Amino acid sequence: MTPDASLAIFETHKIRRHFDEKTETWYFSVVDIVAALTDSPNPTDYLKKARKRDPELGSYLGTYCPQIEMATVSGKKRKTLAGNVENIFRIIQSVPSKKAEPIKLWLARVGYERMQEMTDPEQALNRSREYWRKQGRSEKWIQQRMTGQETRNKLTDYWSEHGVEQGGEFAILTNIIHEEWSDLSVKEHKKLKGLKTQNLRDHMSEEELIFTALAELSTRRIAETDETRGLEENKIPAKKGGRIARDARKALEARTGKSVVTGNNYLLGGKSIKRLK
Repeated sequence: MTPDASLAIFETHKIRRHFDEKTETWYFSVVDIVAALTDSPNPTDYLKKARKRDPELGSYLGTYCPQIEMATVSGKKRKTLAGNVENIFRIIQSVPSKKAEPIKLWLARVGYERMQEMTDPEQALNRSREYWRKQGRSEKWIQQRMTGQETRNKLTDYWSEHGVEQGGEFAILTNIIHEEWSDLSVKEHKKLKGLKTQNLRDHMSEEELIFTALAELSTRRIAETDETRGLEENKIPAKKGGRIARDARKALEARTGKSVVTGNNYLLGGKSIKRLK
């Protein structure tokens, strides 16, 4: 079954969903979610009335939820209002339903944790460490992962302050850097590791993390030296920074006879893909 034709099941309700390959994001049918929450015989009508009762919700849906083609009961494809996980959580907050309560409680807890993290960022770091420990990562790997994230943050801070837009433009530059050092695009590297929606860096080896960090550090230093601004200018240091890490990677591979870029991952239960240790 292709991702496009997949269905998510909630109790007895079939919820249509669509996988956006470009952004690697799942989008769920809003009307199907409403049907599952309310057991309404006419969820489309229910949603229309909800939007009228709550203008803020109506505005949110119109602004953030796209129309995406999904199959109807008859099998025909028609555009339907859809939302990603964040959008669906916002909708659930506006729907009075006993089924929504566990999610509301979860949202409240996450919101509280976020507030704590804003006043004490160390809590966010500790939560990340604990999460990775539970996933079986070594202390050495965790330290490398966090060091690499700090390097990444400094680079994205530079981009933000020098006319590069978050989202699409960040992704373009990130992919240039990654392809230069690894000879694979981010998408190809994820495919090699058998990943779909998972974070690539969370499944990198120690060596992959180190070379990613070297490429991003080099990119930032070159950009700072050349004072590059905007997407087009920053493509140049992205390529140069990536090449510096690529040269170092090739030198190590020539010396050890082993490839730095691998299909290894931390997925549980994988049969054909070797799990990282």
